[in-house]
Amino acid sequence: MALADTENGSNGGGGDSEAIAIASVLGGFSESAEIRALIASLPEVHGDLVTRESATQRFLVIMNRYQEQPHLLDPHLEWMLNMILDLVRNEKSPPLLVHLGFKFLYIISKVRGYKAFMQLFPHEVADVQPVLDLLSRQDPKDTEIWETRYMLLLWLSMTCLIPFDLSRLDGHLESDGGQAREPIMDRILSIAKSYLTVSDSSRDAASVLVSKFMTRPDVKQKRLGDFLDWSLTTISHSNDQSVADIVVLDGALQSLAQLFKHGKREDLLQYAPTVLQCLEQKRISESSQAMLRKLGVKLIQRLGLTFLKPRLAKWRYQRGSRSLAANLAASQPAVTVAAVTPEVEMQEQEEDYDIPEEVENIIEHLLVGLKDKETIVRWSAAKGIGRVTGRLPKELADEVVGSVLDCFSFQETDNTWHGGCLALAELGRRGLLLPSRLPDVVPLILKSLIYEEKRGACSVGSNVRDAACYICWSFARAYEPAELKPFVTQIASALLITAVFDRNVNCRRAASAAFQENVGRQGTFPHGIDILTAADYFAVGNLNNCYLTISVYIASFPEYTNAMIDHLVSMKINHWDGVIRELATKALHNLTPQAPDYMAATVLPQLLPMAVGIDLHGRHGAILACAEITHALSKLGTQSNRPLVDLISSECVDGLKNLHQLVSVLRSFFFPSVCSLIEKMSLSKMPFKDDPVITGWQWLIDDTLKSLHLMSTGVRDDIKDAAVSALAALCEEYYQTQPGHANSQMQDILISQYVAGLKSPEMLTRCGSALALGCLPRFLIHEKLQQILEGLQQARSVTQKEESFAEARRDAVKALAQVCVKAGACSSGSPDSVLCSENVTEVFGALLDSMNDYTTDSRGDVGAWVREAAMSSLMDVTLLVVSSAPELLSPDLVKRMMCCLAQQAAEKIDRYRAHAGSVLLCLLHSTEPAVPHIPHRQELLSIFPATASLNWNAPSQAFPYITQLLRLPQYQYHTLLGLTVSVGGITESTVHFSSQSLFGYLKGIQQNSAALGQFGDTLLSILKDNLHNDRVSVPFLKMLDQLLANSCFEIFTTQENHQFCVDLLALCKEVKKSKDITKLRSCSAVFCGLMQFQGDVRKKVLSQLMMLLCHSFPVIRKTTAGQMYEMLLTYDDVIDPEVVDDVMTLLSDTNWESDIATVRTHRNQLCDWLGVPRPQVVTKVIEMCPS
Repeated sequence: MALADTENGSNGGGGDSEAIAIASVLGGFSESAEIRALIASLPEVHGDLVTRESATQRFLVIMNRYQEQPHLLDPHLEWMLNMILDLVRNEKSPPLLVHLGFKFLYIISKVRGYKAFMQLFPHEVADVQPVLDLLSRQDPKDTEIWETRYMLLLWLSMTCLIPFDLSRLDGHLESDGGQAREPIMDRILSIAKSYLTVSDSSRDAASVLVSKFMTRPDVKQKRLGDFLDWSLTTISHSNDQSVADIVVLDGALQSLAQLFKHGKREDLLQYAPTVLQCLEQKRISESSQAMLRKLGVKLIQRLGLTFLKPRLAKWRYQRGSRSLAANLAASQPAVTVAAVTPEVEMQEQEEDYDIPEEVENIIEHLLVGLKDKETIVRWSAAKGIGRVTGRLPKELADEVVGSVLDCFSFQETDNTWHGGCLALAELGRRGLLLPSRLPDVVPLILKSLIYEEKRGACSVGSNVRDAACYICWSFARAYEPAELKPFVTQIASALLITAVFDRNVNCRRAASAAFQENVGRQGTFPHGIDILTAADYFAVGNLNNCYLTISVYIASFPEYTNAMIDHLVSMKINHWDGVIRELATKALHNLTPQAPDYMAATVLPQLLPMAVGIDLHGRHGAILACAEITHALSKLGTQSNRPLVDLISSECVDGLKNLHQLVSVLRSFFFPSVCSLIEKMSLSKMPFKDDPVITGWQWLIDDTLKSLHLMSTGVRDDIKDAAVSALAALCEEYYQTQPGHANSQMQDILISQYVAGLKSPEMLTRCGSALALGCLPRFLIHEKLQQILEGLQQARSVTQKEESFAEARRDAVKALAQVCVKAGACSSGSPDSVLCSENVTEVFGALLDSMNDYTTDSRGDVGAWVREAAMSSLMDVTLLVVSSAPELLSPDLVKRMMCCLAQQAAEKIDRYRAHAGSVLLCLLHSTEPAVPHIPHRQELLSIFPATASLNWNAPSQAFPYITQLLRLPQYQYHTLLGLTVSVGGITESTVHFSSQSLFGYLKGIQQNSAALGQFGDTLLSILKDNLHNDRVSVPFLKMLDQLLANSCFEIFTTQENHQFCVDLLALCKEVKKSKDITKLRSCSAVFCGLMQFQGDVRKKVLSQLMMLLCHSFPVIRKTTAGQMYEMLLTYDDVIDPEVVDDVMTLLSDTNWESDIATVRTHRNQLCDWLGVPRPQVVTKVIEMCPS
């Protein structure tokens, strides 16, 4: 279970990770042969840095695979250790190899854990001196080989376990030089002390060494007191203000904690008061370093265990069987398992014995540790509380439990609540929380399961809720079902509420795991197995699924229904996260069928005061909840043929009627909720017809649509959608005099108002008015269709002044289709009522014109929004006409429509290409009835069969199909127009696959002069039509350059002065007049490509290139020279071989970016060599007006 300190609120309620981590369960150590080979290769690879790093990395990767299943390494640890130690012990091994061996050992110990791995080190008498000598030679300041020092300290810790007095190993203490040698005992102690003050991981190993070494019988007699004096002096003289002192304090505290953990009580008891006094004077608990505070708590709990005799409390609660298998086996209901008391407890002395005074201080320190701001400190303190309490008499232990329960006060911080939960879990797990305390503890657990505190823009408390789930999990293992039976319903409901409704995914999963544990071990949770199948660990990962699906299933069991509803009303509809509030109200809607009477009689009256309260979040959630519950009740009433007013009280009806008046402040905050209320009240058929409240609702909606530009950007779309939905429901319910007949007064007012809004200078007002017209029901459109269509057609047209109103044009196009679909189609109908022969051409014309909206602004191609809406609208209107009045569709209209779709399906933006492709296929494959007059229908069906699966988003899949349309004459122009911007674009994947498909098509018609001629004519038509349209002409020139470079028109080059080349040259001359550098560069490249054509046209192309060599833009002159150089290398028959070297040299050596006069001289020389007339400078004559 996660123990996070805070819960970040920046991602919203829907931000929970839904990814499922799937652990790779391994069956054994399958890489043993590779590991053996790696270790054996160390002598060969250690000398080279690359091979050494490669071997180390490979070893690390293999070992890391076993982090979650380290026990699989156990059968192989010994041979790995022996192989590496053989290298280390070899006197011929260089230092680098030794260090590499220890690095491998460290990697193994990190994965398996040092406690298990260090026991395999050899610890004979003969190992003490070599290990000690090797460790003495290490440099503690060398940061590259700290793994060597770490493993040597662990090895030395094991050698200290030899059962001989260390003085026997000293021999003669006089060295050869007459100097006295230091005894081994002192050498080990000095090494341990020195490494307790280093800043790397060797400090941790040194503390292990101290715990093993100082507890030896011979050492503790001679050196234990001195070491403790040294440690306490070190602690007293250090502070936590400098890094060096923090390291020293860490080492001293860690060594003392290890020493008091592994040492015998009788040896350390005499020193415990002094150590405790030193810690109290040092005030470690007030340190700014979390690690020091944790070590302080760890040491204090060890001191407490030293003061108290090691004993098992006779009074502790013990469950008869902790085995789940045994519980399941003994499933007979008549059999009860009695609590078992071990014989060792019967032999304990009476509980009446003196408790040292220091224990009270120790417990006080541990209780303070439960309130620490860091989780690691609180967790250590909780374990300390559990260990110390287990050695206390019953009365004192109960006082400790009472002190822990005092943590659960709403005056305390979330850290204190979390620490209290951890402590309760530890006490319960150890049997120290007696069943008599459960009535006091369970209510606190229930509060902890829903604990949450607002902090700024987020909240804290997820760690408290997670720890509360841990308590429930531990209680499942600790108590007999009979003990927990009185609290089963409360705990089960609370766990399920957390598992389904908690915002944090870790808490939901923790609650699900705790519920599963209780179902398995207690067996008393109602419908446990059934619920677990729906709310397991993975299912609760999705927040929407929890609120809207799982909660409904759980609420179908009556034991949980009201508890879940009450929690949503009291805790979730006023939640700080708007996503949670909205999900909670939707959940209440879904839960209403489970308890309709409770919702109507209890919940709804409870929500109405909240909707007018001072808490803004509560008001927002309560308004939404009132709307959702009322709508759900109306659905139930419809099923039973009962009006809604029979289900809810008149006071509730009056309260609901007046809720819309609450938006005078914070309008953008409340508008969506009040609009939702209006929508749900209308859908619920509330009896408000001709009531003044309807006027108020209408005013609110109209004011919302007019004020969209005043709202913040992030909420505009939500407010607009909510207002439009509310308007549709309001009109449908309250503006009919009789079924199908509109209130003529409101009809005139609404249509005139929204049509006028289409001309507003505010873009968002236009958007709102367009969508409002689109949502009106059919009876309001009747007799007003022509007026609406004219207004929408004018709103969707592009004018220079309103070019940036792309969103308004998009919404107008959407509304155009919505209005037509609602009005219906009839060929002989009135243009004021239905889509007919008199207006169908204008509607389709407007939609087809919108498909050519390529407006751009600072946001990019905003016209794409309009094109996308136009494609969808075109499909809707076409299918409507086809089903009602297919005679309205003329062949020319269908041809234009299909060609425009083909063009969009060939363009460069993946999203819009995919949308166009799906619309095209929908119309093509429509059979009930089929769209008439589709050009080349059979050929299209052969290209796009109904059974084919095509991913239009992928250029690699889409373009091979699209280019097949080029062989269909009626689609060739528009398809090639769309391909132009794709082939000449800048997106690498799009350019690659589109050009590849185009070249493939051209390769197939190389021998067909008629087909290639038609393709060339189409190319020229596109360029002619878009000569001054940079969106098309620039990519067209790039595409043309690629076509010429790939010899796609090779059949034309065999004829002199081919008409294609002549016409293309004439058009390119016009392009050359542009001031766009990109365009001019591409034009220069095209001129160079045209040099492959034969005849007089070649001289004309050279003349154009000569003029570009003296262009006013230096970059164009330089680019043209470079392209000409490459052209002359490619086409060797362009110029006279006698001057080719001179021309090439002049092109490459001349600085074409220098002044025009110098460049012109070189250019004229080229003209002479190439036999091209020198271009003449045209003098511009400016006529002066007479003064």
